[in-house]
Amino acid sequence: MTTIRRALILVDVQNQYFDGPLAIHYPPRDVSVQNIVRLIDHAEEQGIPVVAVQHTYPAGAPAFAEGSSSWELHPEVAARATPAWKRVRKQFGSVFAGTDVAEWLREQDVDTVTLAGYMTNNCDLASAAGAEELGIAAEVISDATGAIHIANAAGKASAEQVHTTLMAILNSNFAAVATTDEWIDASNSGVALAKDDLLSSAVEGQNVFDA
Repeated sequence: MTTIRRALILVDVQNQYFDGPLAIHYPPRDVSVQNIVRLIDHAEEQGIPVVAVQHTYPAGAPAFAEGSSSWELHPEVAARATPAWKRVRKQFGSVFAGTDVAEWLREQDVDTVTLAGYMTNNCDLASAAGAEELGIAAEVISDATGAIHIANAAGKASAEQVHTTLMAILNSNFAAVATTDEWIDASNSGVALAKDDLLSSAVEGQNVFDA
């Protein structure tokens, strides 16, 4: 077993995702935020570095307007913030795009990022893909993230469809996917989470759907 050095990245755990059209629908947002709290508490107990990211647009923007109540961190997260946390503002999907997060992680000797927060179908996906390009291993906590319903000219999908499909896609290549309980167990042991690969996922997909 290989010991790894993790950082917990709280991706946009902001009030914007708890009310209005961007409100998370699956998993239930009250469930995911309580799991995020568990991740934070465990990280603090274990000395795991924490990065709190806030999506930020200029004042007056229709969403994530800097200084607005919707831009603020969720109260459960804000209440646990400490001066030791790395605080980041971003304008793009990935937490690495246009920020100094990658450099900071290297300074902390971090080789694995644990992604929790919102949304599964946007910033979590982009951040996991971005980590691959940087040579950083990624973990996504399935019950501490969440998706919205999607409908547009290309099609439609429920939040549950979006979330469960993306968890399978992420685990096939970009990130190890696990529940909060599984992550805490792995963290206590200092080991990496198991991740599938694209070929194995394709073979299993054939077994399931072409049988």
